[in-house]
Amino acid sequence: MQRIEIKAEQFFELLRLKDTPMWEIFAQMIDGNEKEIIFLDNEDKVLFNYVLPADKVKLEEDRKEFSKQFSDKLANFN
Repeated sequence: MQRIEIKAEQFFELLRLKDTPMWEIFAQMIDGNEKEIIFLDNEDKVLFNYVLPADKVKLEEDRKEFSKQFSDKLANFN
């Protein structure tokens, strides 16, 4: 499995500047092989990782699950 390291702060700033969803970038990276995307802080410490699936169907399932979990967490803060 290919490993891709991404500086989280720069990645999310670029998404914000380009007004592009993270999932759109992930979809463009799909090539039939799983990839481990590792998000790093500015000191190269691992913040979190995500295994990019080999197909867009699984990516869409992941996106929906992420959205649900994120909504649930936001609801708990209120």
